Amino acid sequence: MWATCLIYAVVFSQSSTFFTKQGSTLDRRISSNLQVPPAALQSFISVSIVAFIPIYDRVLVPIARNFSKVPSGFTLLQRIGIGLALSTVSMVIAALVEIKRLKIARDFGLVDDPNASIPMSLWWLVPQYVLFGISDVFTMVGLQEFFYDQMPESLRSLGLALYLSIFGIGSFISSFMVSVIDKETRKNGDSWFSNNLNRAHLDYFYWLLSGLSALAFVLYVIFASCYVYKKKANTV
Repeated sequence: MWATCLIYAVVFSQSSTFFTKQGSTLDRRISSNLQVPPAALQSFISVSIVAFIPIYDRVLVPIARNFSKVPSGFTLLQRIGIGLALSTVSMVIAALVEIKRLKIARDFGLVDDPNASIPMSLWWLVPQYVLFGISDVFTMVGLQEFFYDQMPESLRSLGLALYLSIFGIGSFISSFMVSVIDKETRKNGDSWFSNNLNRAHLDYFYWLLSGLSALAFVLYVIFASCYVYKKKANTV
């Protein structure tokens, strides 16, 4: 369970790095006197979490409870799995949006102008942020509950440490992947992560993460189907 969630943590780290870098190239004007800072786009994740939690608690859980007969609506592993699937979809959307951004840059002759503002609204990035925030409601909370609930009482602090280590090690994996890919792709011309994003290929990286996330999800489902809960209250 721990290993199959590491790719989720790799995807998680993109929301504060490459997503922000994407946003810095777009038209972020709300009005003639107001422009949204690129890093402020991350607030859409927090807003979507706050907005979705009541929907999850008041709508999804009662509906799921009718089908699963589980008091919590979803089992812990089902909750995590749904979040993993949503994070995969968010990366697919991010890749498609980046393809659109690169096309607009080419159409307007801005490929060689890294400081130019692409005539594309920042709102194109909102879906990937929102979907990722919703996936957090499922996966991050589910992971914390799982590693706490399923550990013996004397080892619950270790369980929480395992939960936190997913995101720490996931960040290291992300940095390693970026470093290796940057080194290899630079040999053939522009790096996937060129400082000039109009010549970079973040879309390729997002597709790679989408594929790895899909593979990790399949493995997760296989391992989760074999897992035996230690507390009967959480079994299907």
